[in-house]
Amino acid sequence: MSCQHLVCAQCAHPVIEGRCPLCRANRERMHNHGFAGLSPALIVFLLVVLLFVALVLKHLSGL
Repeated sequence: MSCQHLVCAQCAHPVIEGRCPLCRANRERMHNHGFAGLSPALIVFLLVVLLFVALVLKHLSGL
């Protein structure tokens, strides 16, 4: 979702302009994506790498 076409209920201006504190807060909230600023694709990639490393370590400890 984008805030380009949303109108603020408090100041009646586009949220993207950030004219009032409510606009700025909602714009900031909508533009924060992912966990700790990371994109969802990067999070999935890191989880796959972590799983691969865990499987390799498990295999090596079994030898």
